[in-house]
Amino acid sequence: MESFDLVVIGGGPGGYVAAVRGAQLGLKTALVELRSTLGGTCLNVGCIPSKALLDSTELFHQAKTKFEVHGIEISAPKANWAQMLQRKREVVVSTTKGIDFLMQKNKITRLLGIGTLKPNRIVEIKNGTDLTQIEGRNIIIATGSSVAALPPVPFDGKRIISSDDALELPEIPKSMVIIGGGVIGVEMGSIYARLGTKVTIVEFMDGLIPTMDRELGRALEKSLRHLGMTFHFGTKVTGAKSGKKSVTLTAENKKGEAVDLEADYALVAIGRVPYTQGLGLAEVGVSVDARGRIDIDDHYKTNVAGIYAIGDVVRGAMIAHKASEEGVACVEQIVGQKSHVNYNAIPGVVYTWPEVAAVGKTEEELKSAGIAYKKGSAPFKASGRARAAEESEGFIKVLADQNTDEILGVHMIGPRAADMIAEAVVAIEYRASAEDIGIISHPHPTFTETLKEAALAATGNRAIHF
Repeated sequence: MESFDLVVIGGGPGGYVAAVRGAQLGLKTALVELRSTLGGTCLNVGCIPSKALLDSTELFHQAKTKFEVHGIEISAPKANWAQMLQRKREVVVSTTKGIDFLMQKNKITRLLGIGTLKPNRIVEIKNGTDLTQIEGRNIIIATGSSVAALPPVPFDGKRIISSDDALELPEIPKSMVIIGGGVIGVEMGSIYARLGTKVTIVEFMDGLIPTMDRELGRALEKSLRHLGMTFHFGTKVTGAKSGKKSVTLTAENKKGEAVDLEADYALVAIGRVPYTQGLGLAEVGVSVDARGRIDIDDHYKTNVAGIYAIGDVVRGAMIAHKASEEGVACVEQIVGQKSHVNYNAIPGVVYTWPEVAAVGKTEEELKSAGIAYKKGSAPFKASGRARAAEESEGFIKVLADQNTDEILGVHMIGPRAADMIAEAVVAIEYRASAEDIGIISHPHPTFTETLKEAALAATGNRAIHF
């Protein structure tokens, strides 16, 4: 039986990053993954393929709605869905091959199959009928998550679909009902609405992206309505009947009124759940909480010595970059380094257009905690760069401590928000004040000047351009 200093189970953004960092630190490392391609949900059926389709459909939408104002005259564009899907697949293949290269470069032993924990830090790998056992001095569980099911609306993979299925539909639907107005729901809704699908979102809460600042949700709703999307908030789906060419949903709103919906497809996008099937947690005594997440301490240790867990299988946001940071911190702590993750500085992004991004505390969280704060908002319509690009929709909001001026949260909806949020992450990580950001020279003309203006507004009546 071969022995390793580090065995990582799961090859997603948490697992493969942990494996690479382990190898960099001189650990003999093995990576166990059940998929034939590395990258986990994110690279195979999540982050990367969805962004490929979001970019393709946004370009199509721009061609239909904005080229003319820029003086670009073309005949009416047509959506080649088959080519969009093919490009998406090629992006995925290229990206996963990049992870293969990292495994080879860092001399990481890659093992294909389902990894199961056995006593004495042994991992059994099942690949078809083949069984292999290896020993790991340290074992990291990084098996990620899977789509959450909604019992009244069971998946059939034909008319009642998951986000995985939605990335490979054989056609552009005429209509689609999306159950869930969170990140996945609005992103998938954007893809199809831009292509002409009549999209309806049904959300149990009273607004979109309910875990983010409420102002962002309201602004995003307004934007998506311009795409023709419709919404039922405060509504619970109670049943579904799938036919050959359509699906009918029954629902009930907070007033107790019945809501009946029919569409070509129903996409269930209510979230994700930890993927721990076949791990053998109970056999080796690893404890889990009521939500099926693996219990860990502040150093990613489970209750069983030598076994750690990171990413979507543990507490916290189920996002790729959080898993990657945990993978690095976990391995570095294993070798005795003093690594940590500042969870308050983990950004969240929604890749609609305009994009939505945030880091730190929301207004609702600050109010609930009784923290005195001040805020400044700046609209993109005051930005010369935004006007030049025909991208003046949205705003940036900076929340700062009333007494110290320390930035507590930054929330934005607008062009390239996914990239601009990085400056706010740095500000929160290094405990910058709103004035710090406000007095830093930002290049002109750029979208980032809007963050400067919002920061100046938060320090007092100091914004210049609005």
